[in-house]
Amino acid sequence: MHPLNWLIIGGYLIYVVVDGVRRAKGTHEISGYFLANRSLPWWAVGLSVMATQLSAITLIGTTGQGATDGMRFVQFYFGLPLAMVILGVTLVPFLHGSKVFTAYEYLERRFDAKTRALTSFLFLLSRGMSCGTIIAAPAVVFSAIFGWDLVWSVALIGIPTVIYTMVGGVQAVTWVDVKQMVLIVASLIVLVVVLLVRLPVNPDDALYLAGATGRLRVFDFSFDLNQTYTFWSGVIGGTFLMLSYFGTDQSQVQRYLTARSVDEARSSLLMSAYWKIPLQALVLLVGVLVFVHFVFRTPPLLFNPADEAAVEREAPREYAELKMRYSEAVAARESAARAVAEARNGQDGLNVAAAVSEFRARNEEVTAVRNEALDLAARVTSSASADVNYITPWFVLNDLPLGLAGVFIAAVMAAAMSSIAAELNSLSTATVIDFYRRWIKPVGSDAHFLRVSKAATGFWGLFACVVATFAATLGSLIEVVNRFGSFFYGSILGVFLLSMVPGARPVGAFFGLIAGMSAVAAVNFGAPSVSFLWHNVVGATTVVLVGVILSWVPRIASGDKAP
Repeated sequence: MHPLNWLIIGGYLIYVVVDGVRRAKGTHEISGYFLANRSLPWWAVGLSVMATQLSAITLIGTTGQGATDGMRFVQFYFGLPLAMVILGVTLVPFLHGSKVFTAYEYLERRFDAKTRALTSFLFLLSRGMSCGTIIAAPAVVFSAIFGWDLVWSVALIGIPTVIYTMVGGVQAVTWVDVKQMVLIVASLIVLVVVLLVRLPVNPDDALYLAGATGRLRVFDFSFDLNQTYTFWSGVIGGTFLMLSYFGTDQSQVQRYLTARSVDEARSSLLMSAYWKIPLQALVLLVGVLVFVHFVFRTPPLLFNPADEAAVEREAPREYAELKMRYSEAVAARESAARAVAEARNGQDGLNVAAAVSEFRARNEEVTAVRNEALDLAARVTSSASADVNYITPWFVLNDLPLGLAGVFIAAVMAAAMSSIAAELNSLSTATVIDFYRRWIKPVGSDAHFLRVSKAATGFWGLFACVVATFAATLGSLIEVVNRFGSFFYGSILGVFLLSMVPGARPVGAFFGLIAGMSAVAAVNFGAPSVSFLWHNVVGATTVVLVGVILSWVPRIASGDKAP
C-alpha cells in the first residue's frame, strides 16, 4: 500500500488517542467516568449510539454481504423504529429517572440480587464475545491482506481503543464517536461516488444489472422460520432484538443515561429510528455497486489472499483449472452486461428481456465457479471460508484512487474503535457496579472505584482480543455478532418485560431466565431449528410465560387470588 495511505492511517490513530485522552476532564469520579455527569447533548448521544452500531463489521461484512446477497439484509432493521418508540415511552424515562448506573440495578429493586447478578453476567458474557467479533472484522482482513500476524492486527485495533477508553471514560467515548461517525458516513458517500463515476455504464443501467440478479430485492414476505432475512423476521424478531439491545444492553442503555434529560434521551434514540435504515441501505448499496464494478472488472477467484495462497500450494492443478473456467465465465458475463446496457439504450436490436436472461445465466456460471473455489479452499484449510469479509477491502486496496484507501481503512478502524470503546466502557461499568461494588467492596472512595474500573476495562479488552482470534474463523462476521447477541438478548429482554407484570415474583424471574436461555439453546441446536432472529422471540416469550406461571400458580394453589 502507498506510504500516503499509511500516513493517513497513522495520523488518524494518533489523533483519536490524543483527543480521547484530552476528554478525560471531569472523569475523576465514577458519575463522570461512567455517565459524564448526565451532561451530554442529545445529538452527541444519538451519534454515539449510531456509531456504536456502525462497527467495522458493518463496513467490511455488510458491504460484502451486499455484494453477494444484495439488499435483503436491510429487513433486519425493520423493527428498529417500532422498538425505539416503545422504549421512548417505557424503559427510557424509567431508567433515566431512577438514576441508576446500569440497567440491571433496577432488577434487584424489582426482584432480588441473584436475578440482577445472573442478568448482568449474561450481558457480560454476550457483550464480551460480541466485542471480540468486532475486533476480529478488521484484524483478520488486515492480517490476510498485509501478511501480518493476527495477534498484531488485533493489537493495532485494540490497544489505542483501550487506552482512550481507560483514561477518558464515557465522555471520551462519546465525543470520539461523534467525529468517527462523520468519517464513516463521508467514506461511504465517497465510495458510492467513485463507484458510479468509474462504471462504464450509466447509474441507471448499473442498478438495472444489479436488480436483474435480485440484489435490489428488499422485501421478502414469506413466513419461513428458517429464513433469516424476511419482512416478518425483521418486524417481529427484529423488534424483539432491538428492544433488548437498546432497552436492556448496558452498552446502549449507558449511552442515553448520559443525556441531560429524559426528553433528550428519547431524542437520541429517535435519531437511530429515523436514520438507521437509510444508513444501512447506503452500506448495502456500496456492496451492490462493488458487485456491478466487478461485472466490468475481473475480480479474483478468491478474495482472501491467505486462502488463495493455501489453495495454490496444496491443489495447484485443480485451482488452475478453476481459474481458467472463471476467467471465461467473467468475460462472458461482462459481454452479456454490456449487451443489456446497449439494448436498454436502443443501440442495437437485441431484445432487453433476452439480454437480461443471458446476463443472469452468465452470472450464475460465475457464481457456480466461485462456489467450487470456496469449497476447495474450505477443504484445503479445514475451515469455513469467510470470503465475504474480503470483497470490499480488496476493492479498496486495488481499485480506489491514491489516498482514498487510507481514508477508508481509517474509517474501518474508526468504526471498530467506536463500537469497541462503547462496549469496553459498558463492560467495565457492569463489572464494577453490579459485581465489585455490590458483592465485594460496597463502600469505597471514587478514586478506588476508578482504579478498579480502568483495570476492568483492560481485562475486558484482553478478553475481547482472545475471542477475536476465534471469531475470525466463523464466517460472515455481521451474522456472527448478531448470532452471539440473539442467543442472550431475548431472555434478558424477557426479564425486563416480566418486571412490568403485576405480581411477578423473584422466583419466577430467576428461573424464568434460566428457562429462557434453555429454550434458546434448544432451538439453537435444532430442537426445532429456527433462524437466529427468532431466538429473541423464543427467549423473551419463554421467560415471561415461565415467570408468570412460577409467580402465580403457587398463590392460586394456596387460595390467594392471582393479580
